[in-house]
Amino acid sequence: MSAPNTPPSREYLKPPVTEVGVLGWLRTNLFNTWYNSLLTVSVMLILLQVVPPFFSWAFIDSVWNTPSEACRDIDGACWSVIPQNISFILFGFFPDGEQWRPGSAMLLLLGLVFYSKNSKHWKKSLGVYWLIGLVVMGTLMYGGVFGMQVVETAQWSGLPLTFMLSFFGMVAAYPLGVVLALGRQSRMPAIKTLCVVYIEMIRGVPLISLLFMSSIMFPLFLPEGVTIDKVLRAQVAIILFTAAYIAEVVRGGLQAMPRGQFEAADSLGLNYNQTMRLIILPQALKIVIPPSLGILLSAFKDTSLVVIIALYDVLKTTKVTLSNPKWTAYSTEAYIFLAVLYFICCYAMSSYSRKLEKTLHTGR
Repeated sequence: MSAPNTPPSREYLKPPVTEVGVLGWLRTNLFNTWYNSLLTVSVMLILLQVVPPFFSWAFIDSVWNTPSEACRDIDGACWSVIPQNISFILFGFFPDGEQWRPGSAMLLLLGLVFYSKNSKHWKKSLGVYWLIGLVVMGTLMYGGVFGMQVVETAQWSGLPLTFMLSFFGMVAAYPLGVVLALGRQSRMPAIKTLCVVYIEMIRGVPLISLLFMSSIMFPLFLPEGVTIDKVLRAQVAIILFTAAYIAEVVRGGLQAMPRGQFEAADSLGLNYNQTMRLIILPQALKIVIPPSLGILLSAFKDTSLVVIIALYDVLKTTKVTLSNPKWTAYSTEAYIFLAVLYFICCYAMSSYSRKLEKTLHTGR
């Protein structure tokens, strides 16, 4: 018998060079159509006009740590405004020699946040760590024990104040917003009406007005001789303002839940609290992570508005630094530094939200 006919062997052909690697990526993403190619070339020409001069101004012709007099005869940036005033920019009016305390408090806060990022650490012990950490941070900031000088909250300023107002504002506002969202969907007319009125009233006024009310009008209603700390009043105003916006975002997530989820919970004999805690809220909060992040980022940046009630956040301490005639001409460098600082913080939160969204993603 003759051997069966077999097809001749064929050598494996590699794809064209223009379809893989860097050239393939460029062709697919930047030059796939004539108008994308035109837009890519236009952007590259603009960048060639902007980036080299900026790089030369910012890095080549610049000075980094010299007296202000040395900046007068240079063509580049005078970054010396930052290192020469970094202590006041970061810690404001906190007493000299005690600035290690707010620095340690910020590092402790960042350490707890970083530790809490890992979902494996979400246990009861985490709450104990946070409670201990808050006590230690409060002790470091206020003092009065272990020989530390007492520092009133009026002297809390700079980056620690920004971190405190934004972080604790976001942490407290989120659960309050969830409660308001549940109240707005309640079948009890009184609770629903109160939540609707609160949410619409708070969302109908700017944050500045709430800060003014907390700083100027609210003390008028207190009994004579009774005062509430200004920082605490500003913190409460930020929490109440942010919670109203969080409530609407969470309400959108609740309305996105299919009716079958509620019916399945009823078939299992779960009551309202069990249904919300075990079935509805875990799914609703997962799908509203992106819009929630947008509100929390806005809350972080809106802490700069506390300057109108004489609280010195990191933006205000930078402005005070620039009011010095020696450094007035170098505001561009100072504001670039602030922009980078805010960008790092916002990008870190955005990166964590994407990681959290991917971790909690279970498919549809």
